[in-house]
Amino acid sequence: MKTLLSITFALLLAAGPLAAQDTAVSAEEQAMLDEEARLDAAEAAGDTAAMNDPTAPDPAPAHPELRPVLEDFGGEAGLTALMETFMAGLVADPRTGPFFANADQVRVKRQLTEQFCVILGGDCTYTGRDMKSSHRDMQIGRGDFNALVEVLQVAMNQHDIPFAAQNKLLAKLAPMHREIVNK
Repeated sequence: MKTLLSITFALLLAAGPLAAQDTAVSAEEQAMLDEEARLDAAEAAGDTAAMNDPTAPDPAPAHPELRPVLEDFGGEAGLTALMETFMAGLVADPRTGPFFANADQVRVKRQLTEQFCVILGGDCTYTGRDMKSSHRDMQIGRGDFNALVEVLQVAMNQHDIPFAAQNKLLAKLAPMHREIVNK
């Protein structure tokens, strides 16, 4: 394995300026990377004011009455497994892949697990940002949002989550399109 890595590294060094062109990111991708870095720094410093828009709705409103639905999802462990499948689907789908390819996928999965857990009445804490701040510079259209929901539905079906439970979660998530769709 070390030899393969050494050969790969040597090839990259030998490629010189051409490699730089291949790894160049678009202005939109760079803006997303810069925003991720800014938010990582704010999160590390515990600066929640820098991370959230005070006018945005709560991104994880708790619904204790949905606790039985959380159990249909397999609890927090089931949500964690669902997020693995969901993220793989998001990255693989050509409609949503560009939004997630350069994202901190580990953090996104963790925060989606937390968000869904809180919404479904679990004893979790959501540590992410509000939806408006999270998606501010991403140029997300209605079709992009709908594609994400389709990928989520496929993932939920793969995890045998009952249709009624899926609908209860989706009903709570659907209004968030107002903060997410910005194009």
